[in-house]
Amino acid sequence: MKHGIGFAGLAFALTLTLGACAQQTDLEPKPGASLPPTPFGADHQPDANDLLERATQAAPERNVELRTRSEEREADPFDLPPEG
Repeated sequence: MKHGIGFAGLAFALTLTLGACAQQTDLEPKPGASLPPTPFGADHQPDANDLLERATQAAPERNVELRTRSEEREADPFDLPPEG
């Protein structure tokens, strides 16, 4: 009984995985729907691919430099003790 359930789960997962890989068409709005309006000041209407690209400010690059030794922190004028 356990073997049948495990096989069925594996088959289901494989079917979902293969189904997701087959979708290779361009993104289009649903029938009756439209893309968002043209942003104020823009010279053209962005298409679906333009809307999927994130701005640098939305996804900033990360500093992955690791610290190899301890360093003294600078004084922070905004690091105040709690009131009370």
